[in-house]
Amino acid sequence: MGSQLQQWSKALSDLDFAHEKASKPPMYKMFSDTQSQALEAWSAKQQATQMREELRSHISFVYGPSAWDEIVRTEARMRKEQRELVYKKQEFIDNCINCIVGVLLALAGLAGLALVFYLVGKQQGKW
Repeated sequence: MGSQLQQWSKALSDLDFAHEKASKPPMYKMFSDTQSQALEAWSAKQQATQMREELRSHISFVYGPSAWDEIVRTEARMRKEQRELVYKKQEFIDNCINCIVGVLLALAGLAGLALVFYLVGKQQGKW
């Protein structure tokens, strides 16, 4: 049962991360269909909340309320470890992609501006 609870806790953590990402998507996903992703994440989160409440009721009834408190503390610790290990890496990758896209857009803007200056200079006979 412990390993199943650990898998379930990790899945909830992943679900929270997906919900957070759907509500604040990275810049490079700006033109994708984030509304459907957000709706799926919200639906899954609601289902997980209901399942969590059922699990809390069962564990509190069978083992007592202190067992549920211990599970919540363990879950918080595991969620923190998961965030440090996996999610920080994904956030770093997203930030790198955002920076690359931003630099490419800035370079394209500068190239467009240089082209305008060149064409205006050529039209005036300065080039």
